Amino acid sequence: MLRLNDKWVWDFWFAQDGADTHIFYLQADRSLKDERLRHWNVSIGHAVSQDLRQWEVLPDALAPSPVDPNATVEPFDTYTTWTGSIIRHAGEWYMFYTGSRRSEKGLVQRIGLATSSDLIHWTKHGPHSLIEADPTWYELLDLDLWHDQAWRDPWVFKDEETGRFHALITARANHGPADERGVIGHASSDNLIDWQVEPPLTQPGEFGHLEVPQVVPIDGRYYLLFSCPHETTAKSRIDRIGQRQDGTGYMMSDAPLGPYHMPTDKFLVTDGKLYSGKVITTPTGDMFYMSFLNYDGEGNFIGVLNDPLPIHVGEGGLLSIDFDNDPLDQ
Repeated sequence: MLRLNDKWVWDFWFAQDGADTHIFYLQADRSLKDERLRHWNVSIGHAVSQDLRQWEVLPDALAPSPVDPNATVEPFDTYTTWTGSIIRHAGEWYMFYTGSRRSEKGLVQRIGLATSSDLIHWTKHGPHSLIEADPTWYELLDLDLWHDQAWRDPWVFKDEETGRFHALITARANHGPADERGVIGHASSDNLIDWQVEPPLTQPGEFGHLEVPQVVPIDGRYYLLFSCPHETTAKSRIDRIGQRQDGTGYMMSDAPLGPYHMPTDKFLVTDGKLYSGKVITTPTGDMFYMSFLNYDGEGNFIGVLNDPLPIHVGEGGLLSIDFDNDPLDQ
């Protein structure tokens, strides 16, 4: 697994370059002691592997922009550089990531861009964000409703039929009970620079937010993965299914932009040990589930990436994972 002696590791995304799988991940120094501080002391690390098990750590990719008191514009990422995704286009690698400003105490999330020709050296696309929440459909900052303005975790992909790019975003609808507003936001672009915010791809109703989305095609279907901590399960869902949920869930559709539905109330991973799960397909076509190890049985944060776990498609398209051993024993 990917374990750093001096840093916690959590949310991640990847880029495939030939036989090499590059992983980019959020990291923070373990010397902070209190893991709750990691979100506000974060940078983006980078490692590469050919088997998803043995990792070579490479130079860090990104960190928050410095605050320049003489600048006319505060960069959108002076406080945090959070979760994103990478796509290759016209010979360049594009990393979309979440930023927040120190002057706003990190409460307002925006999405910006860095580019690279080699996945090692990254250049930020100026101080401005590229995608911001549109109040036509999405909730803006209201601390009486929620603890932040959710607009993060962009998962960017290209629709090969239309040639248009799409970003799926952790967001909140601007209507409904506060604990039910979580949706997968949506924006689209022809060139990865100019973005149009669209209505959400999912309906609000059962979660406060749906984090780290990913769309992956499997056997003619499209799967929308998301993660939720148990405290963001809406009361209406708890009343309906009789429990809170913690981990990675998924929706299904016949098209990459939906409509999506949950084929089962059962999450793919529910025990709270694994979080921010994603499906990764190797160059040979094998599919695996990867996530970070979250909390152990005593509530201690672990902060490492687990080894890949085989993922299977069963009857009706339902997904399952092979757990030969407790992931915490790896």
